[in-house]
Amino acid sequence: MTIHVKNNIHWVGQRDWEVQDFHGTEYKMTKGTSYNSYLIREEKTVLIDTVDHRFSHQFIQNLAMEIDLNTIDYIVINHAEEDHSGALSALMEKIPNTPIYCTEAAIDSIVGHHHHPEWNFKTVKTGDSLDIGNGKKLIFIEAPMLHWPDSMMTYMTEDAVLFSNDAFGQHYCDEHLFNDEVDQNELKEQCLRYYANILTPFSSLVTAKIHEVLSFNVPVDMIATSHGIVWRDNPTQIIHQYLEWADKYQEDKITIFYDSMSNNTRMMADAIAQGIHDVDPAVAVKVFNVSKHDKNEILSHTFRSKGILVGSSTMNNVMMPKVAGMLEEITGLRFRDKKAAAFGSYGWNGGAVDRIHARLTDAGFETALSLKTKWRPDGNAMRECREHGRQIAKQWALHELAKTTPTNHIGITPAAVNDTPTDTAVAAEPAPVQVAAQTATANESSHPADCQCMICTVCNWIYDPAIGEPNQGVEPGTAWTDVPDYFLCPDCNLGKDVFIEHKA
Repeated sequence: MTIHVKNNIHWVGQRDWEVQDFHGTEYKMTKGTSYNSYLIREEKTVLIDTVDHRFSHQFIQNLAMEIDLNTIDYIVINHAEEDHSGALSALMEKIPNTPIYCTEAAIDSIVGHHHHPEWNFKTVKTGDSLDIGNGKKLIFIEAPMLHWPDSMMTYMTEDAVLFSNDAFGQHYCDEHLFNDEVDQNELKEQCLRYYANILTPFSSLVTAKIHEVLSFNVPVDMIATSHGIVWRDNPTQIIHQYLEWADKYQEDKITIFYDSMSNNTRMMADAIAQGIHDVDPAVAVKVFNVSKHDKNEILSHTFRSKGILVGSSTMNNVMMPKVAGMLEEITGLRFRDKKAAAFGSYGWNGGAVDRIHARLTDAGFETALSLKTKWRPDGNAMRECREHGRQIAKQWALHELAKTTPTNHIGITPAAVNDTPTDTAVAAEPAPVQVAAQTATANESSHPADCQCMICTVCNWIYDPAIGEPNQGVEPGTAWTDVPDYFLCPDCNLGKDVFIEHKA
C-alpha cells in the first residue's frame, strides 16, 4: 500500500498497530507506531529508509507491487537503527549494487547490524547534495546524537520537504498520515511523550541543529518524519514546539512518585500532595506509584514539571528497586532546571531517603529538605507531611501566593539530609495555619472516649457511627467494620486504609 505525500513522493512504509515496546522494554508505546519509508520518483528513483526488520518480507512485496525494484537508483538511510534500516538486507538481496547514501558513522552501524561491508556505501556530510533530476536535489544534513551518532536529515529542494528522521516524530499509529487529519490532543501528547523519553538528553543539540537548519533559509512546506504523522499543515509548529521543549521546559506542575511496601509511604505522598494544594491550588499535582503506573508517563510528567518529590520505603537500608530504576532513567535523561525532594517511611533505619536525596543531587536537581516518617504515620506525622507539602509549594511557587497567617511549626522534625542553603531556607520558613488540625481538636471535645469513631489521617475528617455518611449510603448506626470497602473520605477522597481509631 502506498500513500501520496506530495508531487512524486509516496509513503511506502508500514503501520504497526500491535507494537508495545521500544528500545527493549524501555519505552512503552500506547498508540502503536509507523515505520515511514518514502519513494521519490523523479528522473532518478530514490528510496528513503526502510521499515522494521519484522516487516521485511511485507515491505519488499508491497514495494515490488509499486515499482520494479531494479529501477531504484539510490537508497538513503537517515538512521541505521533497526526500525529504520531493518529491511535493508532483504532489499539488497534483490538489488545488491544499489548505492546507499548515509553518514560515515552510519556505515559502522549498518555493517554492525547487517554484516555486509561490501555494500556500495556513499558517505555524505552536511551540505552534500544528490541531483535527482527535474531540477531537484537532495541535500544532506548531519544530525549526530539526534538520537544516534549516525543520524541525519534529508531535504528535497523545489518540493521543500524535510525528511527529518526521528526528530519531530512520535510513536503514533493512525489510519491517516497527515497531522491535520488526526486527533490533535493525541498527537500533542505523543509528541511530548516521544521528546521527553527519547530526545530530552540531547536538548542542547536539538536547539543547535534547528538553528542550523533555519540558517539555511530554505522553505519547509512539509516535514516527513520516520515515525508517526507527516506535518503538512503549518509544519513549522512542531519546530517551534521543539525549541520550547529544549529550553529548560517546565509547567506549573509538581510530580510525586513513590513505591511503598505497606502503604505508609503512599499515605505520606497523599498528605504532601494535599499540603501543596492547600497553599497553591493553581499548581497541578500528579501522584504515581512506580510499581503500578506506566514509567514513561511518569517521565513525561517529570519533564513537564517544575519539581518532583520522590518517595520510598526503606528496604535493607536502601530504596525500593523500582524507585532506584526510575532515578537511573531520570539521571540518563538529564532534566534541567528542576527542583526535587525525597521522602519516605522506615522502620529500623531510613537509608532510602538519604540515597534518593543523593541521587537527585547527582542528577542535577536543586534539592530541598527531605522528610522521613518512622513506621506507619499517625495523625501527627500526617499533619507534618501535609505541612511539608505546604512548604514545598511556597518554595517552588512560580507566581505570588495568597498570604497566610504564620503559626508555630508542629509535628515531627524533617530529616535534614545536608546543610545546603536550600535546606536552611525551608526549615526556617514559618508554617501556615494548621486549619485541619484545629478543626480536629475542636471536634475531639464533643466525642466521648468510647465513641468508636475513626479519623482520616490525611485531612482529619471524623467518621462517627452514630451519624454515618448518608451521601455514600452509609446509614446512621453503621459500625466502621461494616462500612463498605469502596468508602471514600468526603474531604480528601481517600479510602478506608487511611483511617485510624479516633482517640479523644
